[in-house]
Amino acid sequence: MGIDKDIHQAKFRNEFQKASINLIYTYNWLTEKSKALFAPEDITPQQFNILRILRGSYPQPLSTLQIRERMLDKMSDTSRIVDRLIAKGLVKKVTCKADRRLVDITITDKGKKLLERLDQRQDEMDGIIGNLSAKEATALSELLDKIREGKNSNSTI
Repeated sequence: MGIDKDIHQAKFRNEFQKASINLIYTYNWLTEKSKALFAPEDITPQQFNILRILRGSYPQPLSTLQIRERMLDKMSDTSRIVDRLIAKGLVKKVTCKADRRLVDITITDKGKKLLERLDQRQDEMDGIIGNLSAKEATALSELLDKIREGKNSNSTI
């Protein structure tokens, strides 16, 4: 199936519009597939992203600002997501010793174990786009990077 059949739209203004719509549609499709992978662990893709970031920095804690800077979804309410992860016992919050107005966030052993379980499903995660060859996946990444580097990357739709 192509995007025209998936969204029941035969005509597009041009190939740029078609590609943009296809990218948005595919992003949402990938998001739904990711949600299904994380659902058994009772976490969202954004929560997974924060856990992954914190595991990468461990044992060094991060502030919510540092986490937000590294997140894939910059529009996420990082503080709210962190609070939900704290409630689940997956991360902990400690007042920063250097500046008591700030808090440091670290992943807990429970959070690391959850990620270890998800690590066992890496092939399944990769399989979401598994109909691409490694060469095609590289080319796709390069094209997506090129889109963001473009002179019109600050334009709105």
